[in-house]
Amino acid sequence: MQFKSKSKTRFYFAIASLTVVLLLIFSIPVKIAIARYQQPHPQAIFTLGGGLNREVFTAQFAQSHPTLPIWVSSGSDPEIARQIFQSFGIVGRQIYLDRRATDTVTNFTTLVADFKKRHFQHIYLITSDFHLPRARAIAFIVLGSQGIICTPVALDTNESPEAKLKILRDLGRSFIWLLTNRTGSSFNGRA
Repeated sequence: MQFKSKSKTRFYFAIASLTVVLLLIFSIPVKIAIARYQQPHPQAIFTLGGGLNREVFTAQFAQSHPTLPIWVSSGSDPEIARQIFQSFGIVGRQIYLDRRATDTVTNFTTLVADFKKRHFQHIYLITSDFHLPRARAIAFIVLGSQGIICTPVALDTNESPEAKLKILRDLGRSFIWLLTNRTGSSFNGRA
């Protein structure tokens, strides 16, 4: 009798856990739709570090969006980044050079609270074209779960797209973050 009771309890716990996970997942598109309705235009520029070329591209892009603050996550040395922005005439503007991230997932998880605090609901997401599918997948989970949408802007490169396995790995890490507030960064390898 006791075995059946434990088995039944585990079954109900599994069903309850699965229900919570599914509710979290299915709430993301609703939050994204609300954010898109409330804020149809981006409020900031968010660049994922990964080489000087992304920062140069961001500076060029920012010239046509002069009122938006710029966020660069784990990009080049801050002095070099500031020189790049100055060389494109971007001075006296809010530029945030955040160095906390160690990989693509943490690019998002380290800054999402800052974006929420500033009431951002819509941001431009800048990265290289080969990196964009993975960045968008992570953004869907991490930013979308917080009611923040992104409009992707890709820097054209001649590089091959990233492996699907890498995208799936980081989607999994994003779900881990959503459920536990931890990124599983020890599993990231080189990201």
